Amino acid sequence: MGALEGRVAVVTGGATGIGRAISTRLAADGASVVVAGLDKAEVDEAVVALGPPAAGFVGDLAQPGAAEDLHATANDAFGAVDVLVNNAGGGVILPTLEHTEETLQATINNNLWTTLRCCLAFLPAMRRRGYGRIVNIGAESVRNGLTDHAIYNAAKGGVHALARGLAREFATDGITVNVVAPSYVRTDALDAALAAGTAPARLRKVLDDAVAWIPMNRPAEVDEVAAAVAYLAREDSRFITGQVLGVNGGSSMQ
Repeated sequence: MGALEGRVAVVTGGATGIGRAISTRLAADGASVVVAGLDKAEVDEAVVALGPPAAGFVGDLAQPGAAEDLHATANDAFGAVDVLVNNAGGGVILPTLEHTEETLQATINNNLWTTLRCCLAFLPAMRRRGYGRIVNIGAESVRNGLTDHAIYNAAKGGVHALARGLAREFATDGITVNVVAPSYVRTDALDAALAAGTAPARLRKVLDDAVAWIPMNRPAEVDEVAAAVAYLAREDSRFITGQVLGVNGGSSMQ
């Protein structure tokens, strides 16, 4: 019997990359998983790959009302949601003064607004039930000030701060709120872009700088991030809240 048997988990950005690994791990641990994403084909493929019980949701969670629709979809499919993983994100990594209004908005929307809106949509029902696990995906770059990440860090730093505030506010409601903060993570999409030579030259410097910060001298793998999320999603992590768990190969140590 898996550690999440009988639990219902929602993973935003759950169809690709880190989110796909998280969805797969939570399902393997016994959870019924709702995969949320922007691209219907990717979401449908992920749901098929996970197999039953799994469900999908397509929508832009940065927009008003979408998170509430996701909550309703999860409830209709499986009943009450026990675990919310706020993984949806992604930003435009540029030197600060090269950002435009469009890239600024996209970075804040994709990372902070998606997380904030989902927390607001899912917390009331968790509080009524007296149980919930919220895991936000943050970023190691918030701690180390990685090259060209200032705007991205503004968004992810908000994700970290939100978790701490919610953790204290809902500490007596059976709800824990934590952050998993990965360093540079290898994903299939990034590997493919680097192999094909289609990634911007400056991205290579950013990634080289990221690895240089890591004592283990390598990026994280997606399943290593998923393992940390799976632990914080479990019932027996009940006394851990308001924490930022670095999956970073030692690039920052506490």
